[in-house]
Amino acid sequence: MGRGLRAVLALGLMLLRLAQANFAPYFFDNGVGSTNGNMALFSLPEDTPVGSHVYTLNGTDPEGDPISYHISFDPSARSIFSVDPNFGNITLIEELDREREDEIEAIISISDGLNLVAEKVTILVTDANDEAPRFIQEPYIVQVPEDTPAGSSIAKVHAVDRDTGSGGSVTYFLKNPHSTKFSVDRHSGVLRLQAGATLDYEKARAHFIAVVAKDGGGRLRGANVALSATTTVTVNVEDVQDMAPVFVGTPYYGYVYEDTLPGSEVLTVVAMDGDRGKPNRVLYSLVNGSDGAFEINETSGAISITQSPAQLRREVYELHVQVTEVSSAGTPAAQTMAPVTIRIVDLNNHPPTFYGESGPQNRFELSMYEHPPQGEILRGLKITVNDSDQGANAKFNLRLVGPGGIFRVVPQTVLNEAQVTIIVENSATIDFEKFKVLTFKLLAIEVNTPEKFSSTADIVIQLLDTNDNVPKFTSHYYIARIPENAPGGSNVLAVTAVDPDTGPWGEVKYSIYGSGADLFLIHPSSGIIYTQPWANLDAEDTARYNFYVKAEDVEGRYSLAEVFVTLLDVNDHYPQFGKSVQEKTMVLGTPVKIEATDQDAEEPNNLVDYSITHAEPANVFDIDTHTGEIRLKNSIRSLDALHNITPSGDHTWSLEVQAKDRGSPSFSTTALLKIDIVDTEMLSRNPMAAFLMQTKDNPMKAVGVLAGIMAIIVAITVLISTATFWRNKKSSKVLPVRRVLRKRPNPAPRTVRIEWLKFRRTKAVDKFVLREDPPNENCNNNSLGSAPPAKAPAPPPPPSMAPSMGPAHWMVPTVSGSLAPQQPHPSPKPKALAKPKAAGRPVQSALVSELRQKFEKKNVHNKAYF
Repeated sequence: MGRGLRAVLALGLMLLRLAQANFAPYFFDNGVGSTNGNMALFSLPEDTPVGSHVYTLNGTDPEGDPISYHISFDPSARSIFSVDPNFGNITLIEELDREREDEIEAIISISDGLNLVAEKVTILVTDANDEAPRFIQEPYIVQVPEDTPAGSSIAKVHAVDRDTGSGGSVTYFLKNPHSTKFSVDRHSGVLRLQAGATLDYEKARAHFIAVVAKDGGGRLRGANVALSATTTVTVNVEDVQDMAPVFVGTPYYGYVYEDTLPGSEVLTVVAMDGDRGKPNRVLYSLVNGSDGAFEINETSGAISITQSPAQLRREVYELHVQVTEVSSAGTPAAQTMAPVTIRIVDLNNHPPTFYGESGPQNRFELSMYEHPPQGEILRGLKITVNDSDQGANAKFNLRLVGPGGIFRVVPQTVLNEAQVTIIVENSATIDFEKFKVLTFKLLAIEVNTPEKFSSTADIVIQLLDTNDNVPKFTSHYYIARIPENAPGGSNVLAVTAVDPDTGPWGEVKYSIYGSGADLFLIHPSSGIIYTQPWANLDAEDTARYNFYVKAEDVEGRYSLAEVFVTLLDVNDHYPQFGKSVQEKTMVLGTPVKIEATDQDAEEPNNLVDYSITHAEPANVFDIDTHTGEIRLKNSIRSLDALHNITPSGDHTWSLEVQAKDRGSPSFSTTALLKIDIVDTEMLSRNPMAAFLMQTKDNPMKAVGVLAGIMAIIVAITVLISTATFWRNKKSSKVLPVRRVLRKRPNPAPRTVRIEWLKFRRTKAVDKFVLREDPPNENCNNNSLGSAPPAKAPAPPPPPSMAPSMGPAHWMVPTVSGSLAPQQPHPSPKPKALAKPKAAGRPVQSALVSELRQKFEKKNVHNKAYF
C-alpha cells in the first residue's frame, strides 16, 4: 500500500510540473513563394536594390508571450540582411552578386524571452542580366599574307557571359561591316576575308576590325536589357613578292653648267622594290639617250657627265634609266624604267635687259589724255625684256616703282623673254590737274639666283588735258548791299568761278537767271554784276532780290550759285500827312492826334518827329514829339481860361504842324490843323452832341448807327403789320387804318426864325465866298465838280443888348473855315458877330454842319466849295 501511495504522489508531482512548464515559440512555415514565415525555400534576384524589404519573419508563442526575431551569419561571411526584432521585417543591406555568391546561409531565431528557437536557412540568389560578355585571349593580333584567298578564315574571337539563360548566350557582329574587307560568324566568332576582297601590303599594311559580342538580353532592375562588349582585331598584312621596283622622286631633272668638270655627278635616281616588307636588291642601268655623254652607277643610281659641257652638241638630253630587281636566288626579276631630263645651262652672267624698237633702251616716253578707261593698255609703249641666261637664271619678276595703284605691269614673272604691257589700274588718279607728268621706274629683278641681278627703265608719261572739270564758284552764295539810289549801271558785286581745265575748256562764261534777275546784268567774262541802265531801285517797293548766277564752260558743264542783293534804304521820301488841312475837335482835357507817314523802308529814315512851327497865340498847345498828340498846356483847364488867353475868344484855333523824319539829310512837311475845343460839361448835357463829336472824324460810323436804328424801326413796323394782318384775317374784318395826327411843335422865337427865313429866301449862298487858306504843296485843290450847296446852320440870334443897325457883317464858324458875305469894300468885322455866345446850341449846330459837309464830300470824292 505504501508503494501505491508513492506512485500516486509521483504522478501528482509530475502533473504539477507539467502544469507549470513554458513552451518555446516557433516559426510558421508558409511554403514556397511566401514572403513571410521562416524563409523556407526563399529566393531573391541579384539586382534587388539595397535597402529593399525582402521578407518578413513570422512566428508565434504558445503562451502568447511577446516574441522577438533575430538573424545571424557565419563570421566569415558578409552580413547581407538585417531584421526588425519586433516585426520581423528583413531588409537587404548588401548588394547581391549571383556570379560570386549564388546561395546565402543564415540563422534565423525566434524568442519569447525564456526560450530561443533557431533555424538555419539557405537563401537562393537568382540571376539577372547584369554581366556583359567579356572577350578572352585579348589582344587579337594576327599575321595574314597579302595573297590570302578571299573567304579564308584568319582569326577567331571568343567571349563569355557569366549570366545564365539568354543573358549568358553570346553572338558576334562587326561594328562597321560596310567599311571593311572582313566578316565574322555570328555564333562561332570566326573572322574571315570577304568574298571578292583582297589584301595589298603596298596599300594597307594593317587592318583594324572592331568586333562586338552581344548577349541574348534579360531582365535587369525591372527592364529588358542586352549588354555587349567590343574588341579590336589587328590584322597585319604580310608582304609577298608581287610588285615591280618603283622609282622615288620622279620626274628627274638635272642641270649641267658650262663650268662643270667631266666625271662630276649630275643627279642621283632612287628606286626600291615595290614589295616593302621583304624588299629585294635593285640594279640601275642606262638604256638609251646618253650618246656617251653620261653614265650611271648600277648600285647607287648616280648619273655623272663623262665629257666637258663645251663638247656637248645638244642643250637637253633625255635619258632612260632602267632598274632591275634581283631575287634572293640572284636571278633578275621585275624591271622598271624612268626618264631623266638633263639640261645644259651656262652660268648666271647676264642681267635682265629692256629693249625698245631700236635696241636696248632704258627710257620710254608716252603722251596720253587724262582719265583713260579702266583697264586700257598703254599701246604707245613698245617694251621687251630679256635675260640671256638659261633656266632658273633667266627667271625674273617685273614691277613698277612709283605712285602706287595707278598702273600695273603684265606679266609679273618672266622666264627668258616677254613683251611688257602696262595697264591702267586707277583712272581717277590720272588727272592732268594733279600731275602734268607721271614718272615710274620699271624694275626687273631675278627671282631664284644668289646674284639677284636687276635692271630698270624709266617710264615717262606726259598727260594731256581734257574737259573733265566743272566750273566751281568760290562760294555757294553771294551777298551784296547797294543803296537804293544807285544809278543804273552801278556795280553790285563780282562773282568768281574757277575751272581747273586748261585752254578753252578752262574759260568760264557767266549768266544770271531767276525771278529777281530782271534789274541786273552780269558781264559774261569778268563775272561783275551790275544794275540795268534803266533800273530804278526802290527799297520801299522791293528791299531784297535773289537770283542765280551760272558759270558754264564751252561744252555746257556748269555750276550754280545764289546771289542775294539787299537795297540799303536812302532817305528819299518826305513825311506825308493825310491832308494838308486837318480839322480836329478837342474835348477839353483830352488830346487830339495827328499822324504823318514816311514811305522810307528802314529806320531812322521812316521815323517821324512832330513839332508846332506856328501858332497864334503860341502858348496854348503842346505837342508830343514822337506820337503827335496835341494837348492844351497844363495851365489851361477850362474854356474860360482859354478865352482869357485868346483876345478873339474863338472856339477854333489854327496851328501849323511840322512832321520831320530822322534821316540824313532830313525832310519835313507842314500841315494846317484847325482845332475846335468844347467843354466836357456841354457834352454831358447833350448826348447827341457827344455822339456827333465822337463820329466827327468818322462820318460813316454815324451813318452806320442811323442805318441800324432805321433797320430796327422797319423790323418793328413789319412785326406790327404782320400781327395786325393775321388778327384781321382771323376775324374776317377789315379795320380802318387809324391816322394819328400830332400837333406841330411851337415855332422858334420869331426873331430867329425871321432871320433864318430871310437868309434862306435871299439865297445867301451866292453872297458868300470861301475864305481859302494859304496854298500848300500837299493840298489837293483839284475839284471834280461842284457839290450841292451845303445847308448852312441856323445863324445865332443878334445880341439882345445891341440891336442890329444897318447891314450886318456876320459869318458862320465851321471846322475848316468861315463863310463871309461878299462886300465890295472890306470893313472891320464886328466882334459881337465873330464871337456869338447867346446861341442856344452852337456846338451842336456846328457839328451837324461839319458832319453833313463831310458826308457830301465823301459822296463826290472831293471838297465842295460854295
